[in-house]
Amino acid sequence: MQIFKKPNYKFMKYILIAFIFSGAVILTGIINITVGTGLNMGIDFAGGTLIQIQFKTPHPIGKLRQKLNQAGLGESKIQEAGTGENEYIIRSRLPEEKKNQKLEAHVLMGNKIVDILKTEEEKKSLKKGLKDLNNMSVNDVASLLQPKYPDKAPSLAEKIVNLRNSSEFEGILQNYQQLNKAGISQDVIEFLQEKTFLGSMAIKRRETVGPQVGRDLRRKATQATVWALIGMLIYIGLRFKFAYGVAAILTLGHDVLITVGLFSLTPREVNLPVIAAILTIVGYSLNDTIVIFDRVRDNLKLLRKQDFKSILDRSINQTLSRSFITSGTTFLTVTALFLFGGPVINDFAFTMMIGVLVGTYSSIYQSCPLLYFWNHIFKPKKGMRK
Repeated sequence: MQIFKKPNYKFMKYILIAFIFSGAVILTGIINITVGTGLNMGIDFAGGTLIQIQFKTPHPIGKLRQKLNQAGLGESKIQEAGTGENEYIIRSRLPEEKKNQKLEAHVLMGNKIVDILKTEEEKKSLKKGLKDLNNMSVNDVASLLQPKYPDKAPSLAEKIVNLRNSSEFEGILQNYQQLNKAGISQDVIEFLQEKTFLGSMAIKRRETVGPQVGRDLRRKATQATVWALIGMLIYIGLRFKFAYGVAAILTLGHDVLITVGLFSLTPREVNLPVIAAILTIVGYSLNDTIVIFDRVRDNLKLLRKQDFKSILDRSINQTLSRSFITSGTTFLTVTALFLFGGPVINDFAFTMMIGVLVGTYSSIYQSCPLLYFWNHIFKPKKGMRK
């Protein structure tokens, strides 16, 4: 497939404009990170608790916020995770003066969030010794059934929990008679009614990260990015020439700085999926850059009478259709993830959307111009000339 039929665009004519544009975007991001709003570090790096809760009935976000405020957790971030105002993701951190406390403090904070969202009826049921069937694991249900149904307890428990977590019920049972759909007999249902109750909400996900773990993850994420860039510099230097490696690494640094800078302008949190996306962008952009560099190397041998700028333009034009097809399909994929992938992968997809656009732009307007300026600053060597 050829999107462009024999393109002959003069990309190198606008390299100064491209450098000014990129410099302005990078500078804006750096200023915002250092003296502006800064990066909003998620619980992966700052420590805290994430809880994803589904309610049995619609629960307005204002009511949820009011309950958290009354418990002194008004700084918690609430994100809708479903439709119908019945599923939310709550992210909470300890106050600044308590942020260096041990992991147990974060766990207790998570327990506090769950407790304040329970209804008075649920609290009374728990005091009576009843268990919440909507929040019991397979092992919990099996242990409850074991005394009366010693042989069938494990299989019954698995059926009950699988039914509850099925797409039909999405983690929460409305009444006990729904267990008939899993083939649970009436005597088992009556036994469960005596020992349990059906809570108004289900905990679908819970993550807790201590402050020390957060600092370690932050340090390792930075190291991973730096080592990835160094490894790529060595690889490209061996495969091509050192000049190509420097141009590629500066281009990758450009992509990371712009992506992180633009990300800092949004209220989104920097978490592990975002770091994974940044590392993916580094690899993606490098792949696009290497394709162009490979064509540059071939054209230096074939077009010996042309000047270096013309060879760079020709190489970019020859790979232009490939670049747009690859970038276009990747962008459509990450856009689909962004729109329909759910909240867990949303930050990853958003970062990738920025990265694909920036990576495609930089492969054309940063990598080759950098190679061109290197060629003019230093003496041209064999295979590289003015």
